[in-house]
Amino acid sequence: MNIEEVRSLVRHELPLERYEHTLRVAETAVELATMYDTNVRHAELSALLHDVAKYRTPEELKQYIQHSSLPNDLLDYHHELWHGPVGSMIARDEYGIDCLDIQQAIRYHTTGREGMSTLELVIFVADYIEPGRKIPGINDVRQQVKVNLIEAAWMVSSRTIEHLMNKRVTIYPDTFYAYNDLTRRFYNNSYEPTEINN
Repeated sequence: MNIEEVRSLVRHELPLERYEHTLRVAETAVELATMYDTNVRHAELSALLHDVAKYRTPEELKQYIQHSSLPNDLLDYHHELWHGPVGSMIARDEYGIDCLDIQQAIRYHTTGREGMSTLELVIFVADYIEPGRKIPGINDVRQQVKVNLIEAAWMVSSRTIEHLMNKRVTIYPDTFYAYNDLTRRFYNNSYEPTEINN
C-alpha cells in the first residue's frame, strides 16, 4: 500500500480536525526523520497511522486487546491509552504494514517505552510538537529537537508524566520505563538509538 492510499483510507477513519493533526504529525515526522537519518517513508507511514484506532469504540479496542497478543494489563488503564497498541495491530491487519519498526512507533507513540528506536523517538516527539499543538513550554521542545532528539524525547516524557500526575490518574508502566531509559541514555552520554531490522 502506498502513501497516498494510506492517506486516503485514514481520512475516512478520522474526523477532519484529527486528520489535520495527523497530516501535521506526518510533516513533522518527515522533517525529523531527515534530520536524524532514519527512513523517511517509514516515518510518514507511522505518523499517518499513529491515531488510526483513536475513534474506534472502547468496546472494539477492548476486543482487540482481549483477542490479540497485546498485554491484558492495558485494560487496567484508561481507554485513551489503548489506541496506540490497537493501532499497531490495525496497521498490520488492515493496512498490511509488516514492518516491526513502524508497528512499534505506532504502538508506543503515547507511552514511549524502554529502548525506543530512532523511528519510535521521531513519532513520539513529532506527535507532541506538531505545529497545531499549544502546550505550555512546547517551543522549548521544538527548539531542543533541532539539537538533540533524545533530550527532546526526554522532555516529552517528563512533561507527560508531570501532566498525568497533576491529573491524579494512573500511569502505564512503559511511560516510566521510557523516562528512566531516556534519562540514563542522555545524562550518561550513552545514547545510541536502536534500529529494528525486518
